[in-house]
Formats: sequence, structure tokens, C-alpha cells
Amino acid sequence: MDLSQIKMVVTDMDGTLLNSKHEVSSRFFEIFSALKQKNIKFVAASGRQYHSIVDKLNPIKEDILVIAENGALVKEREQELLVTPIQQGLKDELLEIIDGINGAHAMLCGKYNAYFDERSASFLGDLKEYYSNYEIHKDLGRVTDEIIKIAVYHNQNAEKHIYPALRDLEHMIKVKVSGLYWVDLNHSNAHKGYALDKLMADYGLSSQEVMVFGDYNNDLEMLELSDYSFAMANAHPNVKKVAKYQTDSNDNFGVEQILEQLV
Repeated sequence: MDLSQIKMVVTDMDGTLLNSKHEVSSRFFEIFSALKQKNIKFVAASGRQYHSIVDKLNPIKEDILVIAENGALVKEREQELLVTPIQQGLKDELLEIIDGINGAHAMLCGKYNAYFDERSASFLGDLKEYYSNYEIHKDLGRVTDEIIKIAVYHNQNAEKHIYPALRDLEHMIKVKVSGLYWVDLNHSNAHKGYALDKLMADYGLSSQEVMVFGDYNNDLEMLELSDYSFAMANAHPNVKKVAKYQTDSNDNFGVEQILEQLV
């Protein structure tokens, strides 16, 4: 495996760069210094809220690119490079459908703020891990902020209990199982692959110059863009089928092991 051409590293956060305690390792930050010295760009690509991502990567936030909300928001420092919102009418239609799913809780994600329904208050402890900035509303239909993602939470299994009710909406919205408890709804063009493709074009990079790491279905499109795509050992079976290589688990420094080879 010849990694000498790599000019950009892109990694998912939860289940990939973050361990099971949602932590970034000190080992990674040490490696990042070497990446920076070699002028290798680093991109954090997550379904998380922008502020949640930069909170995790605060020591290096000025030196990275961020793909947030599954690609609906792309930023470099304070500059917005891409914003892809959900149409207002479609948002209301989706909320009505979600309201009819037993055990489902909808979160509206604006560019920099999330909005929870009062009924989700009992799960707030779990939700705050992914949303640093948020408000609680009685009626999400009255939220006027521009919405770039609807995250749907189930406290048992989202792929089993939520996805079957939403998968037939693919003709109008991007539907992604993004974790054990989450299904994410984005504009059809708001996914990590679309966002990464834009960054690769902006920087003039080919598939041979980009390394990508992922673990869940919302990573599939960006993994397909790279000749050096890695599935975590703990990845969803769909990810292992698409990725060209496999690395160790997120709790066993799978990303760091490959990056150490790179630097």
C-alpha cells in the first residue's frame, strides 16, 4: 500500500475517530502535528452538529476542515463553503410522518443550533453528547431557523424501528442510518460524498490523494471517492463491502494505526 501521494485525510467521528467513550485520543493529536508538517489536509466528516465536532477537536479547530450534519454544512475556520438546507414544506411533511412512528423522536438541526421536542426531554442526557447548542420547543413546526438535517432517534434500534418507515422517502430526501440509535434525513445532495467531492475539486485532488475512514451507512458515499478507503473493524457490514481496506476498531486506535503508517 503506497501512501506517498496522500494529501488529504478524511475521517468520520463516532465509531471511527472517537472511541466508545466519545473521546479523541492524545495519540491522534500527536499524529496530527506530523500531518500538518507534511501539509496533509485533515477533514472531520460527521453527522454531528458543527459545534459538537469542533468541541471534540478544539486544539486543532483552526487547522482543519469540517463536514457537519452529514455534509449539509462544510466549513473551513469561519468560512462556510457549502450549505444545503431542507425545503420548509418538506420539513413539515417529514415531521408529520415521524410523529406517527412509535418511539421516534425528531431533532431539527440548523446550521449552528438544534431544536428538540419537549417529548425528547427524557433522552436529553444522551442527545447532548451530539448537540452542544440546542433549544427545547413545544412545537417543532414553529421553528423558523433554516434546517439542514432532521435527526430521528430511537432508544433501542433505529435501523429496526425507524428506517423501515422512512426508507421509501428516498425519492425526495436522503435517508441514512447513521448509528445504532439514529436515522438522519438530509436534502438529496446533502451527504458526505457530495461534500467531499466539492472539497476534492476545490483542492484539485484525485481519488489516489485522499484517505477516508468510516464505520456506518452515512459514510458510504465518501468512502467510494477514495482509493484508500478504510472500514473500521466495528463497521456496519455495508461499509466493509464498500471500503477497499479494513483497520482495527475505534477502541483499538484503528485510525491512528493507519495514520502512523502515513506519516
